[in-house]
Amino acid sequence: MSNIPTEFRGVTAVAKANVYFDGKVVSHSILFPDGSKKTLGLIYPGKFHFGTDKAELMEIVAGECVVKLDGQSALTTYGAGKAFEVPAKSGFDIEVKSGICEYICSFLS
Repeated sequence: MSNIPTEFRGVTAVAKANVYFDGKVVSHSILFPDGSKKTLGLIYPGKFHFGTDKAELMEIVAGECVVKLDGQSALTTYGAGKAFEVPAKSGFDIEVKSGICEYICSFLS
């Protein structure tokens, strides 16, 4: 069974969406009382590249994506219940071939 959360309690949800790639990637930020932040998002079919400042944990809630971390050649497929980490000051390519990929992005220190 997956450890990926299904809900968050006691948080502030930011109404303004983060919209990338002409609306093909959309997320909303949630803010926790301890000052941490996550985004909950959707990725529509396509290939995209994201850069990171902080390290990130990407948890896949639904759907499927193919990921290549910067500096690596391996492509890895992640489906619902799976997760991957992205090092700080790097990035990753992500592709959704069909459907919608739903994710939780946690910003690590």
